[in-house]
Amino acid sequence: MNAHILQHVPFEGPAWIGQWLLARGARLNYTRFWESAALPDPASLDLLVVMGGPMSVNDEAEFPWLVAEKRFIAEVVALGRPVLGICLGAQLIASAHGARVYRNAEKEIGWFAIEGCAGTDGVFQFPPTTTVLHWHGETFDLPPGARLLASSAACRHQAFQLGERALGLQFHLEMTEQSLNAIVANCRAELVPARWIQDETTILAEAARHFAATHALMDGLLAWLPRGVAPTAEAAHARATATTKVRPGC
Repeated sequence: MNAHILQHVPFEGPAWIGQWLLARGARLNYTRFWESAALPDPASLDLLVVMGGPMSVNDEAEFPWLVAEKRFIAEVVALGRPVLGICLGAQLIASAHGARVYRNAEKEIGWFAIEGCAGTDGVFQFPPTTTVLHWHGETFDLPPGARLLASSAACRHQAFQLGERALGLQFHLEMTEQSLNAIVANCRAELVPARWIQDETTILAEAARHFAATHALMDGLLAWLPRGVAPTAEAAHARATATTKVRPGC
C-alpha cells in the first residue's frame, strides 16, 4: 500500500495510524507543509491521510499552500481512493467540497463521548457511544452528499463519510502517549477553563483509560476504509518485486 500523509505541524503526526500501516507493510510518504508544499500524483496513492493542525482551513492568506492542498484532496476523493481526515484534516475535506468551516459555539478539548449515528450499508458504523479525545475550536457544515456518522453534546458534526471511501473525524483516535504529550506541550495555552475544556492533568491522566478502545476503533476504521480498492500500479509493482526477490543464500 502506498500511503501518503499530509502533515501540517511537527507535533501532529500519524502516530497510531503510522504504526498500524507500517505493521502491514505499507509505504509511508509525507508532505510536511512547514518544509515543502510538494504534492504527489493523486493517482499514485492507495491511501491519503490528512492530519490535524492549529491553523484554520480559512487561513489561506497566511498559509497559501492550503489552496493547493484542498484542490489535491478533492482530486484524490474524486478518484475514489481512500481518504482519512483527522480534525483539521476533516475540515479540509469538507472545505475542499464546498462546505463552510467556522468557529464552533464552544471549544471542545479533552476526553468526551461521541454518539454514533444509525448506519446503512456502505457506511462506517461507530459505536452507540464511546469516549474519544477532542482538540478543536471550529466545526463545519457537511459537504453535499456526505452522511453524518457521529455527534457529541458540544459539536454536532463529529464524523462524516463522503462517497464510499472518504472519512472525516473531528476527534483523535490516533493519539499515543508520545503524540498526546506533544500536542499538550505545544497547545497548552488553549487549556483555559470552560465547560468543554479539560485541564492538562485530566487529559493526560484519562489517556490510559481510553487508548485501548480508541486504538481498536482506529484499527477497525483503517481496515474498513480501503475495502475493495485495487492497489495502484505503482503499489502493485512494489509488492510483486518484494515477493519475487531471492533471499541471500537461497
